[in-house]
Amino acid sequence: MVVTKEEVEATLNSSLKPSHLSVIDTSGGCGASFEVEIVSEQFEGKRLLERHRLVNSALAEQMKQIHALSIKKALTPNQWNPSPAPTE
Repeated sequence: MVVTKEEVEATLNSSLKPSHLSVIDTSGGCGASFEVEIVSEQFEGKRLLERHRLVNSALAEQMKQIHALSIKKALTPNQWNPSPAPTE
């Protein structure tokens, strides 16, 4: 069974409730390789490794068919949209 970009998006949206999500199928359409950029409040207080584990856990079923998953960014909302520096 081929894993689709839309399936990965739907799974991550339902489990991690991201404020930003970008999923790119880098396998040329066969569903074997994806790049993910995700911003979620659920990452607050977690180290990068813990954030990656949350993403991998959410995609546990799909990972049976996915050959490679590259998590390019796993950020909190504050890291994604930092407050602008005060101007003088």
